[in-house]
Amino acid sequence: MAKYPSLKERRVLITGGASGIGLATARRFIREGSRVFILDKNPESLRSALEENPDVAAGLAVDVGDSNQLESAFLTLVEQFGGVDVLIANAGISVRKPFLKIEPDQWRRVMNTNLDGAFLCSRLAVREMRKQRSGVILFTASTNGIEGHPWYTDYNVSKAGVILLAKTLALEFAPWLRVNAVCPGYVLTPMQKAEYTPEMLEEVNAGIPMRRHADPEEVAALFAFLSSDEASYITGQAIPIDGGETTGPGLKPGEESG
Repeated sequence: MAKYPSLKERRVLITGGASGIGLATARRFIREGSRVFILDKNPESLRSALEENPDVAAGLAVDVGDSNQLESAFLTLVEQFGGVDVLIANAGISVRKPFLKIEPDQWRRVMNTNLDGAFLCSRLAVREMRKQRSGVILFTASTNGIEGHPWYTDYNVSKAGVILLAKTLALEFAPWLRVNAVCPGYVLTPMQKAEYTPEMLEEVNAGIPMRRHADPEEVAALFAFLSSDEASYITGQAIPIDGGETTGPGLKPGEESG
């Protein structure tokens, strides 16, 4: 059931939309009655997502770090839908490595996807949204962009850049464009499961006040709210969704006061 009537028929472009947070977000916007177009670098994941979700309006295999591929995708979107109302720049990668083991090629690859991709997507979206003098751009940043986390130097830096990109665009294009960065903490996505063993996941959960990872659907719900007219006065913000993790040191398991 749709929760935000203002999202009905909105043209929504989601990058990294074939799995994890991106796919959950695509499904949420479909339930809201939006017309959803997804981009994803992995052709197999994209094919599966489209087969399992026939209500997705269209999808293309695109590397968001490649400006030529992106421009072609946006041209296709504009031809099919006449424009774009909401961009969710979600595509991202992370590699868990100590700082001294990060090679320049890895650094460039992470930056190209996470930061260059966000820049390139938002530039194309702003050009289209400016024609209609309205739009919403949301970036998937991270709590890693707000505070330091060991083993993820390149990822941390890329997400900090995404947050400042959102804030800057919000200032340059207000009042007709709203731009925010959503900053998830630990989310139980395929990417997270690939990097962490079950024991590591349990250890992380013990340090989160809510004692668990987020579900991708919970992040999708925040994207839907921020895209809707209910959030019409929210712009230029980096909004954590982290179960209280960045609030401060929580009580240890067994110390709960409630």
